Amino acid sequence: MTDYIVGLDIGTTKIAVVVGRRAESGKIEIAGYGKTESLGVKRGFVSNIELTIQSIQKAVKEAEENSNVEIKEVFVGIAGQYVKSIQQRGHYMKQVRDEEISQEDIDKLTASMYNLAINPGEQIIAVIPQEYTIDGEPGIKEPVGMVGTLIETNFHVITAQIAAVRNIKKCVERAGLELKGLILEPIASSSAAVSEEEKEAGVALVDIGGGTTDIAIFQDGFLRHSSVIPFGGEVITEDIKEGCTIIKKYAEDLKVKFGSAMAVKNKAEEIVSIPGLRGRPPREISLKNLASIIQARMEEILEQVNFNIRNSGYEKKLIAGIIITGGGSLLNHVIQLTEYVTGKETRIGYPNEFLENGTDRELSNPIYSTAVGLLKIGIEKAEEEELEATQSDKDNPEEELKPEVKDKKKRRLLDMFESFLTSE
Repeated sequence: MTDYIVGLDIGTTKIAVVVGRRAESGKIEIAGYGKTESLGVKRGFVSNIELTIQSIQKAVKEAEENSNVEIKEVFVGIAGQYVKSIQQRGHYMKQVRDEEISQEDIDKLTASMYNLAINPGEQIIAVIPQEYTIDGEPGIKEPVGMVGTLIETNFHVITAQIAAVRNIKKCVERAGLELKGLILEPIASSSAAVSEEEKEAGVALVDIGGGTTDIAIFQDGFLRHSSVIPFGGEVITEDIKEGCTIIKKYAEDLKVKFGSAMAVKNKAEEIVSIPGLRGRPPREISLKNLASIIQARMEEILEQVNFNIRNSGYEKKLIAGIIITGGGSLLNHVIQLTEYVTGKETRIGYPNEFLENGTDRELSNPIYSTAVGLLKIGIEKAEEEELEATQSDKDNPEEELKPEVKDKKKRRLLDMFESFLTSE
């Protein structure tokens, strides 16, 4: 059983921390979690260092109290308009012909992608391989162990602005934590809310968060496309605030409690009353008018989603349709509006498929999809490290007396993933 792992979701409206490990059943056992309002993040970008640090510390403290686990290391999600993705072809020629392809060969091919020329002020944060071609034979998913000389594959390369990444790292470190890995949020959300069968069939994961709407498209089990739309649920709240001429707090409450993505589903005579300000009489808001405001903005978001799906080239290959998660998925009738705008079958993605039975029902809420996904990916990476360290000890028993060598080997899998964190 692995040690406890921690996922940290630094969002625009909330900061969530989830602590857990792999249970004997194979599912994830949650030890505790914490959630607090996010005060220093706008659309995925850290706009106030001190406020973000305070919010992280508050959420971490709550998670520590609930789990009785001291939190030192975290896997953190990243998303925002400063994150981009590109497709890139890579190849690697083995020095010795007619020899089996090893994991080291695949690692070298992947590592070479981190040397791509990209725009100034940006850096590569992840390189994700797809199918391999071995000596001209395409469609190979597991090349290790095969005999071949020329290894080729398409890579999904994710880049981000250096300043934005460093600000996130600074907030995490100044909150007293070690950043173990930085993971694209739509990948994390899909890890928690999308099944392997759906990824194989073809599916688009749409995570409607507070500041951004994240998209990840999978087909044949591989990530084919990812993108970030720079607005989400917070702009809906702002629209309600202006359209109903009320303060933001009441606008958010109306959205959460009575919000609907389709005005036609509400009757004109349905009225909700909200308190007036400083002795003023209560305000009466029509739920049909409220839904009209929400629908206008949701249609805009979903049109952008549809545009991204079409541009990905996989519009006709999404057999499993669309999965919506995040806070925006909680709006009433959001499934119907999504199917109307995109023409694709839609369901809500809940992050409970991989959780142990008896887990707090609160964590089944789609707002925790990213945090639970970060935890799941962190656990898988820890297990890979442990497995490789065990194999290394078997192959090199003399290194058992050299802890520094053992530790070096144990960390090799994450070296490429984390290399940008120490680059200046």
